[in-house]
Amino acid sequence: MGKGIAIANQKGGVGKTTTAINLAASLAVLEKKVLIIDADPQANTTSGLNFSPEDSQQRTLYEVMIGQRMIEETLIQTEIAGLQMIPSHINLVGAEIEMLNVENREAVLRDALERIRDNYDFIIIDCSPSLGLITINSLTAADSIIIPVQPEFFALEGLGKLLQTIRLVQAQPNPSLTIEGFVVTMFDGRTRVHSQVVAELREHFKDMVFNTIIQRNIRLSEAPSHGKPIILYDVICNGTTNYLNLAKEVLERNS
Repeated sequence: MGKGIAIANQKGGVGKTTTAINLAASLAVLEKKVLIIDADPQANTTSGLNFSPEDSQQRTLYEVMIGQRMIEETLIQTEIAGLQMIPSHINLVGAEIEMLNVENREAVLRDALERIRDNYDFIIIDCSPSLGLITINSLTAADSIIIPVQPEFFALEGLGKLLQTIRLVQAQPNPSLTIEGFVVTMFDGRTRVHSQVVAELREHFKDMVFNTIIQRNIRLSEAPSHGKPIILYDVICNGTTNYLNLAKEVLERNS
């Protein structure tokens, strides 16, 4: 059965979608069968993998969540052989209202995934920055969560609200949810505060912090505009090396 990993942080601009796309692509390159789910109405993962939400023909996560499509009808093959995607659409914003009267509504995504879960080694879910019903569904469907953290002190302060949400999910809809780890993103070794924040993060969370650090890299920021994960855009840059190393760490933790 495929392991579900949610990529989540309620603070925007921390490299959440970049991490979701490139971790999923790296796992696929390492010969794992991977599904990436775009659970963010902004649909940045969808466009970042060279697919327009407007071309979806009503075959997105939104239709799955409101019961109009079976989940297998929404699968899209990406440029990487082992990587498939379920796209998002701005319509997903309205799903929370449409699901108000749905029984067991926080588990809609988990129940839908049961039909296809055995087809994958990993299911990566890119969560919305908001901590609403769609994100709760993502955390309920996941086995663990990876939290991208930008090495800024304000980013550390924002972790409390996310950790509280995780505890609420663990208390009822998904008691088995664990924290896979914290991954430091957008790191600049020339900046003293970045090193200080990493040290503080490691002191507080110990081995829950991945050894791999995602360095600030211009090629990483360019790749989404070309609709490619970094490994297809520039195979020799630091961004590719960093995310391959992160994928290897994830595999080690799940071996």
